[in-house]
Amino acid sequence: MNTEKLRMFVTLAETLNFGRASEICHVSPSTLSRTIQQIEDELKAQLFYRDNRTVELTTAGNELLKYSRETLQQWETFKDGIQDTSASLQGEIRIYCSVTASYSFLYNILTDFRRDYPKIAIKLHTGDPAHAVERVAAGLEDIAIAAKEESLSAELSFKSITKSPLVFIAPLNSNWELNQRANPAKVKETLESIPMILSESGVGRSQLNRWFETRSISPSIYAQVAGHEAIVSMVSLGFGLGCVPKIVLENSPLVSEVSLFTYQPGLSNYEVGVCVLNRRRKSPVVDALWSQI
Repeated sequence: MNTEKLRMFVTLAETLNFGRASEICHVSPSTLSRTIQQIEDELKAQLFYRDNRTVELTTAGNELLKYSRETLQQWETFKDGIQDTSASLQGEIRIYCSVTASYSFLYNILTDFRRDYPKIAIKLHTGDPAHAVERVAAGLEDIAIAAKEESLSAELSFKSITKSPLVFIAPLNSNWELNQRANPAKVKETLESIPMILSESGVGRSQLNRWFETRSISPSIYAQVAGHEAIVSMVSLGFGLGCVPKIVLENSPLVSEVSLFTYQPGLSNYEVGVCVLNRRRKSPVVDALWSQI
């Protein structure tokens, strides 16, 4: 069974962005485009409305998305379920997480699992944590270490691992200062004058955007990057002020090259955990890992 075409279609349908979808699928945008065209030719139906700026699903595309999600999950669950349960479980489980999460949490998660199920192969992908939940929802990964979203789909289960405050970080020896008790006008003036290094998307960026909006602050954004580790790196080089979960800062090899900013926004904690599609838990392989976390 070759399910790769369906996986590419689902990823594009979830992201509605050829660049991001091709990156997630580890193929070139031209390969993704050709694959979608092949599916459309086979079905004799247009799946996407697309121009130079937008990508949208057609009615046929929405129908195929529903079918594809169910088919991919049923296939994976079927493959795992036909194993002889009296024997040691074997198969493959796909895990997605950020680089920081890989060395902060994976050891504890996988130590007992590898001992108990040595025949299960681990396929690990690392990348921007902002994409973790969408990769699980698209069926590209079985389990992901991710930040808990404010409105999590009922199709997903989430187990919390830890919580970490979101903090402002600054380059060492910078002359940027702001008293924690400064009045709102001073906070607005100062933060609008300092260049900012921010995440492109994700839970932390959404929180920060709302914080800026409630204070009528228009930040001077120097760069938007994928991944919190890149923010720490750019801040350490002196490019601007960043906002990252404190756990990322504490585990960064550049922790000694940056400092906590003199003013902290007091944002809600960044909750880190693992998520899985509920229907994938029908797979004995996936449920074995989920049950041990």
